[in-house]
Amino acid sequence: MTIELDHMIVPARDRKAAAELLAFILGVPWAESGVGPFCPVFVNEGLTLDFDQADEHFPVQHYCFRVSESEFDDILARIRDKGIEYRSTPHGPVDRQINTQHGGRIVYWNEPYGHVWEILTVSYARQP
Repeated sequence: MTIELDHMIVPARDRKAAAELLAFILGVPWAESGVGPFCPVFVNEGLTLDFDQADEHFPVQHYCFRVSESEFDDILARIRDKGIEYRSTPHGPVDRQINTQHGGRIVYWNEPYGHVWEILTVSYARQP
């Protein structure tokens, strides 16, 4: 059997708002409730991000999605439409630029709640 990541818990101050925003940005479905106390975002047929309410401090996480060229364009358009600040590096200044240093396109943003979200068209983690 191939090992696949099935779901992850994403802490948020407002799980519903966070799940709804990410689902909008990615253009995927979500639900106000799922199994347990979570608001699930159905990223694809095999991966769900379960947003959990976190009233205490939680660590900022990094989540990266590899997407097609057309999906990249659509997601970036939704980021821009929402007025979300984005950048070309994980922790750099907001420059509203697209990183092309790794043979594809990459954009980072921090909404919701400080997590580092990334979309890319070519994986730099898995070079041929």
